[in-house]
Amino acid sequence: MSEPLRTAPTISLVIPAYNEEKYIGDCLLYALKNGNGKFLEIIVIDNASTDNTKEVAERFEGVRVVREDKKGLTAARQRGFLEAKGDVLAFVDADTQMPESWATRVATEFTTADNLACLSGPYVYHDTSRLQRFVAKWFYWRLLAMPMYFFLGYMAVGGNFAIKRNVIERMGGFDTSIEFYGEDTNIARRAHEFGKVKFTLSLAMPTSGRRMASQGVIKTATIYVLNFLSEVTLKRPATREYTDIR
Repeated sequence: MSEPLRTAPTISLVIPAYNEEKYIGDCLLYALKNGNGKFLEIIVIDNASTDNTKEVAERFEGVRVVREDKKGLTAARQRGFLEAKGDVLAFVDADTQMPESWATRVATEFTTADNLACLSGPYVYHDTSRLQRFVAKWFYWRLLAMPMYFFLGYMAVGGNFAIKRNVIERMGGFDTSIEFYGEDTNIARRAHEFGKVKFTLSLAMPTSGRRMASQGVIKTATIYVLNFLSEVTLKRPATREYTDIR
């Protein structure tokens, strides 16, 4: 079982980034501004980028950029796990804008919550239409995600979660055979074997809704729900191929 840390944990912030020169600067600005001294380190995993992601990230003092040439989100997560030194590894996407209270909430939860293995929350889309934001908030998160979380006891969002290092170790690391879809559900399901996986709507993370805007709300929701259910029931994602939207 995953025991509470009781003292403030050290937290490594890991940001996987593939061709994110457009977003990574703002992501780091928010993380540095709102980290509130809770981050032991901030690591950007340059995941086989061919643009200026590395150069933009290296402009920020206190940020370490590590190159991972094997493209794939879980490959980047695994490299982050191997590089990071914290008791807790926090993962956000490169197009997120970290809220002021996020880092403090993560530190508090892992200090005080019994048997907490993994903590996560939803996305809040800051650059999509009002209708798309409404549908995501009320249909996807409240009507679909929360009932499934209460039924299963686990859920995680890949661009907004934190997990104990010793839980990742006991999981055997991240499943690098999964490149994209279903990887966050895989993490939550496996972490659940070693402690509590908490998903709360109060730990929201503002992010770009570019995938939803490009693919449409219905198609995006269908793909994510399909892969969520497949990972839960079959322990593997249903969709292998994915499109990078930048």
